[in-house]
Amino acid sequence: MSDTTFAPVAVPAPIPVGEILPWAIFGGLLMLIVLYFVGTEEGAMALFNGMYVHEFVHDGRHLLGFPCH
Repeated sequence: MSDTTFAPVAVPAPIPVGEILPWAIFGGLLMLIVLYFVGTEEGAMALFNGMYVHEFVHDGRHLLGFPCH
């Protein structure tokens, strides 16, 4: 009597680029918008009046290494 076990080999399915590309573009644009608000939303480049956005992302600026004061 032999002691063999059946071990099926799993073949990975290819990932279709056409399904991932729109999500990758959306994620990239979202990251650029967040990077703008954290990095440059103050002073001359500000889209909004006041320092509300700057104060909201102030700790994130320090965490990412952006100088602000």
